[in-house]
Amino acid sequence: MIFHRIAIALAALVLAGHSAFAAPAPYYQWRSTLNGALACSQTPLGEGWVKASGPYRDAHCEKLIVVK
Repeated sequence: MIFHRIAIALAALVLAGHSAFAAPAPYYQWRSTLNGALACSQTPLGEGWVKASGPYRDAHCEKLIVVK
């Protein structure tokens, strides 16, 4: 019984430790196929939008992430 509680506590600590190192999702610049407008978003905007550039660190799509 006590081993079960220790195992659960240890698993919770491991999961909490991994989430502390998680990075936010990158932003991408998306271009409208309808009129060429640009938008910055972490997720696809739907039909009619194609990925134009990225990834970026910020929500203004100004700071490129350098991939080594």
